[in-house]
Amino acid sequence: MSAIPPIQHPDQLFIGGKWVKPSGNPTFDVFNSATEELFVSVAEAQAADMSAAVAAARHAFDHGPWPRMTPGERATYMKRIAHELALRADDQANTWVIESGVTLAIARGRADAVAGVWEFYAGLAETFPFREVHEPAVAKVGLLVREPVGVVAAIIPWNGPLLMLAYKCAPALLAGCTVVVKGSPEAPGAAYLFAEVCEKIGLPPGVVNVVIADREVSELLVRNPDIDKVTFTGSTAAGRRIASICGERIARCTLELGGKSAAVILDDYDVEQAAKTISAMSMFLTGQVCSSLTRIIVDRRRHDDLVDALSACFSTVKIGDPFDLTTQLGPLATSQQRGRVESYIQLGQEEGARLAAGGKRPAHLNRGYFIEPTVFANVENRSRLAREEIFGPVLVVIPADSEEAAIQIANDTIFGLNNSVFTNDIDRAYQVARRLRSGTVGHNSVRSDFGIAFGGFKQSGLGREGGREGLLPFLEAKTLLMDAMPNERG
Repeated sequence: MSAIPPIQHPDQLFIGGKWVKPSGNPTFDVFNSATEELFVSVAEAQAADMSAAVAAARHAFDHGPWPRMTPGERATYMKRIAHELALRADDQANTWVIESGVTLAIARGRADAVAGVWEFYAGLAETFPFREVHEPAVAKVGLLVREPVGVVAAIIPWNGPLLMLAYKCAPALLAGCTVVVKGSPEAPGAAYLFAEVCEKIGLPPGVVNVVIADREVSELLVRNPDIDKVTFTGSTAAGRRIASICGERIARCTLELGGKSAAVILDDYDVEQAAKTISAMSMFLTGQVCSSLTRIIVDRRRHDDLVDALSACFSTVKIGDPFDLTTQLGPLATSQQRGRVESYIQLGQEEGARLAAGGKRPAHLNRGYFIEPTVFANVENRSRLAREEIFGPVLVVIPADSEEAAIQIANDTIFGLNNSVFTNDIDRAYQVARRLRSGTVGHNSVRSDFGIAFGGFKQSGLGREGGREGLLPFLEAKTLLMDAMPNERG
């Protein structure tokens, strides 16, 4: 596979429907995570560029046709976006592999799914109740209409930019919002490819604007009073900052943040089967997934058996070139990310946890940001290793003295994004799942479904993405109390 980037305008930004030169010369260098070679350099937006992008989106919302179209008219454009994204699925997949280290086998499937997200939201144009008729007590006709929230800042993460961009922008555009996409400096490819598609299908100017910026300039985006809503996926630390800024001016925000998700293995479930399932899923995107099950809670009497089973599973993992379809574990995304993971592996040993498997750079790979899948045993839930998000293929196994203690341990965290319960008893699984404090609970596997809804309890976020629930945050409800039913049906 050629490492030539498919990006057509890496030295420019997409603002007001045009590719424009940035106001300064700085660039972001993006490296191939498997080879450490330079992949592409992209334009770094400065404060003036961010202001221009927001102004373009504001003008498009206040004066352009997009918010005044019917949902069906907007859906026509969205179907064109879906078609073009499907045609560029290979470009999306290959770019994601290079930037993040996800294996090509995984990337292909996710890239193919992106168009489906756009098709789904386009389909809601015909079924979603943008206007409801009510019988009010103080007027003859009551209408509840749902209108676009306004100008949206969509801040995209580096680990899963393809789908996160779709789940933010598709519902925003269906609602009638205009958008400033702030792509990740570590993984800007998906944002550039999306901008190229928007240009090709003739999206009205300013409806979508794409910039790549560092943290300081990105904060200017969040602070800008012309931004009505922020939708962000990233770390809980960054989410706290965004929420505090939005709170200063009561701006709307949706935050999909970090996790330290638990797998609760009940006493009737086979530990070897649990180990196979958990170890396989922990290698997805090299563990750089907010919903990954990284705290494994098991009855103390079966703790050692589970640790041995996990270690055995990890001992056979093929680590290497993510473009090789037989590879099971690719590299971490960046040198900084590998350094972070290694620092936690060292911390775990200092805290007294037993390193049962992995923990090193693979001996057969002398370049690339690789790390072995790692298991820690006898981990104390109050330790930093068990409480802080590592964002890598590092599992901690925590012994519990009873089912009740296991549930308490699972809930003893600031996070609440995703959990799973492993048991052969469906009623028991349901009862435990209802007690686990997280936005998603899976049964006997690592599961999430953006077709229903995805998001977190506690410090794992605010609001939901995906499905019908993912459209609601981009709409404002307005009550109209009328003397008669208007002729207009929109």
